[in-house]
Amino acid sequence: MACLSPSQLKKFQEDGFLLLEGFLTADECMAMQQRIGEIVAEMDVPLHCRTEFSTQEDEQLRNQGSTDYFLSSGDKIRFFFEKGVFDKKGNFLVPPEKSINKIGHGPGGVCEQAGIVAFIFQALVRSVGLQMPVVVQSMYIFKQPHFGGEVSPHQDATFLYTEPLGRVLGVWIAMEDALLENGCLWFIPGSHTRGVSRRMIRAPAGTSFLGSEPAWDSNLFVPLPVRRGGLVLIHGEVVHKSEQNLSNHSRQAYTFHLMEAAAGTVWSPENWLQPTTELPFPPLYI
Repeated sequence: MACLSPSQLKKFQEDGFLLLEGFLTADECMAMQQRIGEIVAEMDVPLHCRTEFSTQEDEQLRNQGSTDYFLSSGDKIRFFFEKGVFDKKGNFLVPPEKSINKIGHGPGGVCEQAGIVAFIFQALVRSVGLQMPVVVQSMYIFKQPHFGGEVSPHQDATFLYTEPLGRVLGVWIAMEDALLENGCLWFIPGSHTRGVSRRMIRAPAGTSFLGSEPAWDSNLFVPLPVRRGGLVLIHGEVVHKSEQNLSNHSRQAYTFHLMEAAAGTVWSPENWLQPTTELPFPPLYI
């Protein structure tokens, strides 16, 4: 049950992100990957629900922000696919297991191993200072070899907005090596201190963005290679991205987001993702 040291906490507060190497063992990562493989082998996504995932704003609104399959995924586990893997009728052009961009978003975890993984982070999250964290979403990201999509520069609080700000924490774990050649994360250190540039707003007619993403200077980004089992803490307002994976190796990762639910925190009713009566945001601490 690792905790942050004072120097690690200070670095996280200054940079907005922090790498902890070797947080999970290779066996723990393999157990997660094996179970995810079983889930993918059993998936059955109807033609009309096959959604290509994108982080480009116009495609994001069209492909995800206007589809019920995505917008109602907050309390479910659903499959989202890479661009260019379907023909015009929605049939797979590549093997289905090689077509998936990510699985999400039910906060209970994408599988039982994910719930176990979240549990072991309790001491770590306590040391960051979260008093009453709840899990708002979880995702398993594949970053397929040769065409795994880029993730454009963004802040998690754009999509997971709270009042006051600073109440969202991302936990990102490398299930495989995440290196420069296969699409590791890149960050702008210190960018979490400047507020939120844009917000995704949900309305009855779909979603839209308030504000716009700045044209970030590429020279401000620093890469963060992570070996298998490494964990990255991500402040909700730090700017980060990842490049397309053109290598021969996938870059699988499990990630979940926490919100500090202590008194005074308001989860925006305009967020695309909302808790439901059937599945409210579950507490991390048991």
